[in-house]
Amino acid sequence: MKNITTVLEYHDRTKHRPTRYAASLGYMDWATQPNPFRRYEGAELIPLKLSTITPPYHLLFGGDLPAAPLCLESVSQLLRYALGLAAWKSHSGSRWALRCNASSGNLQPSECYILTPALAGISQTPALSHYAPRENALEILHHFDTPLDIEENTVLIALSSIFWREAWKYGERCWRYCQLDAGHAYQAIKISAAVLGWKCDILSVDSKEIGRLCGLDQIHRFDPHEQESPDLLLRLSLSPAETSDIDLPALPQLDSRANILSPSHHNWPILEVIDAATQGVYPLTQSLTQSRITPPPSKSAGEIILKRRSAQMMDSTSITEEQFRRLLNASLFCSETSDVHFVLFVHRVEGLAKGLYTYVRNAADLESLKVAMDITFEWRDYSEGLYLLREGDYRGAAQMISCNQEIAKDAAFSFGMLCNFSGSLENHGAIGYKNLYHQCGAIGQMLYLEATSLGLSATGIGCFLDDEFHALLGLQDLKYQSLYHFTIGRAIVDARITTEEGY
Repeated sequence: MKNITTVLEYHDRTKHRPTRYAASLGYMDWATQPNPFRRYEGAELIPLKLSTITPPYHLLFGGDLPAAPLCLESVSQLLRYALGLAAWKSHSGSRWALRCNASSGNLQPSECYILTPALAGISQTPALSHYAPRENALEILHHFDTPLDIEENTVLIALSSIFWREAWKYGERCWRYCQLDAGHAYQAIKISAAVLGWKCDILSVDSKEIGRLCGLDQIHRFDPHEQESPDLLLRLSLSPAETSDIDLPALPQLDSRANILSPSHHNWPILEVIDAATQGVYPLTQSLTQSRITPPPSKSAGEIILKRRSAQMMDSTSITEEQFRRLLNASLFCSETSDVHFVLFVHRVEGLAKGLYTYVRNAADLESLKVAMDITFEWRDYSEGLYLLREGDYRGAAQMISCNQEIAKDAAFSFGMLCNFSGSLENHGAIGYKNLYHQCGAIGQMLYLEATSLGLSATGIGCFLDDEFHALLGLQDLKYQSLYHFTIGRAIVDARITTEEGY
């Protein structure tokens, strides 16, 4: 109960309000801007292969792609299209990298560790490595002397978060963004695994075990302000796993030390408190019963993944209802996200009236949502889980709720991800709070890719007025809370910014 109380206090404390945003520095301290690339001093560096051959994007969702063999080339392609560099951007003397996995403010708090069996070109024995995206290489942290008790043709990937990278800009609310980014990274890995015909699932293990597996508990190897917190452990295999049990190997003390990301830091004590409260055995949530409809023939998956961008401005044009429906349906590929529903501000969708809609992604919650929301809502059924709550022009409301960001009204539509909040805490404890953000982030990554495949653009919105959105819906308690906002339309491209390939 103590940990749940901590979650509720943190959640309320870090809400943005019209007269007071969540605590942060309020300015950009450029002298302490964190290095977005973690490296381990003294670790052996194994360059990965580059391949541009990928199947068409639409084939990722039918389950019919043959599984690629587990080898250096496959691991290379997996990491490149999941967490690698998508491009380099430059403007007025500044140069920065974009990655395949979306990140709040492009600050990239997520780190990736991979446990591989003996593979030619990587190690003659099982090995634990850290992925270095700038070099597109593996840093070998440890060679195991004996085979591991892990299923054949299987690799494990652990994700962790460096809170400082987000705290530098966003202060106390940054823990939320780090968890959203972990969800983005998970879905990016799942999509990249699908490119190889591999299966990807989340393992229900304790956070401490993930930390021990990656050496994150060896805190002397990290700057005290730049510790990494374990998030998720993923199993990737050539065929569905036969068991959910797994025996993680013990890791000895490592010699390699993490590089220092900033010369100095601002401390936010609440981050250690919420991080400690949300550790534990990761929950496995109910899968969605609806299935993703296979989209029509499309460009190569690699091309779409590398072209994904966060739009900075939208051009106020319309999209078709077919595009709108495809975007909603695409979210169902994130099968382990049954706690998330959409509340949509529809501005410019041909064939649909302007207004406030909801997309009920788990039909079992329909009656609960009706009871929780404003009793005057219409709930006009538009089929396939889409309901009109109230007609009207909600562009002003969308902008106001999104911290007055015009992109929320200039897009074809924007929406909030409304989550089964109190139920998740009751069912899973405090770590259920973390899981909800991971669900939202995974959906966001999927919608980025689907929008790109349709020639559209998207932007995740972490800055929104929490309770003003809840009040608009008539929500009176913590049964449902909005944890992530999103907007999709046609981007205005800034021609002043030049683009180079990632590698």
